[in-house]
Parts: sequence; structure tokens; C-alpha cells
Amino acid sequence: MTDCDCIRSNNQTLKPILLVLLGPTGVGKTNISLQLAEYFGCPIISSDSRQFYQELKIGTAAPTEVQLSRVKHYFIGSHSIHDEYNAGQYELDTIRLLDDLFKLNSVVMLVGGSMMYIDAVCNGMDDIPTVDAETRIFWQQQFSNFGLKFIQNELKRLDPVHYDQVDLLNPKRIIHALEICSVTGKPYSSFRTGQKKERSFEILKVGLNRPRPELYERINLRVDEMMVDGLLEEAKQFYQFRQLNTLNTVGYKELYEYLDGIWTLDFAVNMIKQDSRRYAKRQLTWFNRDKEVHWFHPDDEQQIMEFIQHKTISTNL
Repeated sequence: MTDCDCIRSNNQTLKPILLVLLGPTGVGKTNISLQLAEYFGCPIISSDSRQFYQELKIGTAAPTEVQLSRVKHYFIGSHSIHDEYNAGQYELDTIRLLDDLFKLNSVVMLVGGSMMYIDAVCNGMDDIPTVDAETRIFWQQQFSNFGLKFIQNELKRLDPVHYDQVDLLNPKRIIHALEICSVTGKPYSSFRTGQKKERSFEILKVGLNRPRPELYERINLRVDEMMVDGLLEEAKQFYQFRQLNTLNTVGYKELYEYLDGIWTLDFAVNMIKQDSRRYAKRQLTWFNRDKEVHWFHPDDEQQIMEFIQHKTISTNL
């Protein structure tokens, strides 16, 4: 029986708890998540959408074999880069998994920084229609042939509401909306109800953050370490598949610009650092909208532990 089980065993009506540990890239989620999972004797479900892919280890900062041996993890290396996988599928798979895990654990951890995937589990996704391969290929070709500005204008024409909401610098988000518009003949925004789904478990959200200069320095150093660990060689292995959405991501897309002879290697590495910092900023902007997140510095381990213990005891009382 875990410490958490002891705390909660006096009241069998308590709901299980999903402990969500979130934060920007490079903040230091992995180490503290392992400590918390070992303390509570619970498994970890990854909500880092890039760590799902078994081929991408260095560029995604996936947990090492030693770290994975300490705590049972789910959704680490669970898919191939050739698999089509999205937040809606992740929601369904994770909720089914939680139904099983909560039979044995009163606490389960969800750890990561992929905003939509965390929201999918905590709040639920709207029922978005599926898209056929032909439509996917069409819009990818439109983007490849005519560029970002073209697909931005197409979205503005087909769905001005979503155009005003979407990250216009994220072609994957724009293309997905255009696919839905094409398949259904309706604006993508018409399928987004924003209604929160009921869950059979309580959710406790703990956010990790650092002062901006400190976070950015860690990101820069981590990119340097990835290069030493063989990120360029990893990117080369999958160069022939660079058109895949899974490889159109920070750490790989920049190195493909180098391998194409467009950028120097030094410039590509600096762009990885810059794009990683920008991604961290977008993550924090997204997470800061959620008033349910309780924020801590990753070094405040004792405070984090005491906070979780208190919340674990008081939840549902």
C-alpha cells in the first residue's frame, strides 16, 4: 500500500486523483516527476506528444532507460513516426487506460507540456470528424507549393472565426482546420463547442516554471547537449521521411534546413534554441490561462510535496 493509499483509505468514497505535472520545455519536469511517482507508488502517463514516437529519442528529451526502469511509464515510444495520432485519439486511449490504472492506484500522474493533449484528458475534446488521406495530401501539397501565407488566406476565407483564434504561425493547426472545412463543408470553428466533459476522477494540476533567463539558459544548454548526444545523426536517419508531420517539429526541421544546404550547422543549432524558447513562451501563455494550475519552482521540492500531500488529503472532504 502506498503512502497515498494510507492517507485515503479511511474514506472509500473518495475519487481517485489524476496529478497533472505540467510546464514548459526544459523546465525540469522529468526528475521531479520520478520522485513524486516513486513516493506515491504510481505510474506516469506522458503527455509530451513528441515522446510518443519510438524513433525520436534525443530530440524529444525522452526519459532514459534508467529513468524508465524506476517508474512504469505509458506513451513513451508507444508509436511510430509513421502513425497518424492526434489529441482526440490520445484522449480516448488515456481515459481507457486511466479506468484500468485507477483500479490499482488512487493516484496516477500525467506529465508533460503538450497543451492540447493535457486539455484533451482534463477537459475533453470536441467530436471532430475524421479526415481522409486524399484531403490530407491535398492540403499538405497546397502548403508545400504555395506557402504559409496562402493557407492562412484560405483559412480566413473558409473560417474567419477560427482564423482570428488560431496560431497563424503554426501550419499544422491551420492545415487541420482546412481539412475539416474541406471534408464537411462547414467551418472548423462550428465543431468546437468548448464544453467540458465530466470525469470520474479528481484533477490536481501542478505547474513548474523558472525565471525567464534561467529557463532560456537551460533550454540553450539542453540543445547543446542534444547535439553532443547525436541529434544530427538521429535527424539524418529519418531525413527521407522529413515530410511527415511528426518530423516537422523543433529540433528536426531546423537540421533538415542544414542538410538541404540552406543553413549552416551553427545557424541551424541557434534556430533550434530560438524555436525552443518560442515554444516555451507559447506553452506558458497557454498554461497561464488555466487558473487551476498551482505554480512552483522545480527546486522547491519540499513545498511541492507538502502541497500535493495536503491536496490529496483534503480533496473531496
